[in-house]
Amino acid sequence: MTVAIVQFGGSNCDRDAIRALTHIGVDAELVWHEDDLPEDTTGVMLPGGFSYGDYLRAGAIAANSPIMGQVREAAESGVPVLGICNGAQIGCESGLTPGAFTTNRSARFQCEYVYLRVENADTPWTAAYEEGEVIEVPIAHGEGRFEITDEKYEELDAEDRILFRYCDENGVVSDETNPNGSKGSVAGIIGGSDSVAVMMPHPERATLPDIGGTDGEGVLYGFA
Repeated sequence: MTVAIVQFGGSNCDRDAIRALTHIGVDAELVWHEDDLPEDTTGVMLPGGFSYGDYLRAGAIAANSPIMGQVREAAESGVPVLGICNGAQIGCESGLTPGAFTTNRSARFQCEYVYLRVENADTPWTAAYEEGEVIEVPIAHGEGRFEITDEKYEELDAEDRILFRYCDENGVVSDETNPNGSKGSVAGIIGGSDSVAVMMPHPERATLPDIGGTDGEGVLYGFA
């Protein structure tokens, strides 16, 4: 039983992910994007970074890497798949989840801690939290603004497929607490099934108490 952490040219959060998963007792293995998923794969993580230098659109080239066909097949068979930051961009670009991530409203790279409100606690990625709970995790992105058509956004909302929204420490969602201008302050969503999710903030950077707290640990329990 192994979580495959897919490495692309430009991935830089892959080893962070291994440390975080190992910390919660989950076996993880780095898998180069030109190789196959291991036969014993029980989960897949698309980690953060800057695959292919974010040329074209962030995640667009990596979405066409050889392994992504296998990732889509794994997702369709019920294997948990989580895309984080650049991995979230890859997830959207490859059709694992709807919408897209584009340039921050500020038009600059942002690296800071943010608050997230749990919108749906009935998924593998949020089962460790209560609905409405507020957690604090870091962001580090230049293209983190989630965009989707009004119609599709309303579908996501109505179907409870929004995992997290940016908020303040009291759980209040507003334009001021939205760091990148994401539609509806969306920070994470699920795909066609709740075993597939993408999120722009970095839960793996908030799992070790000596380097920033453990608020993100619960997200990774989706692999446990």
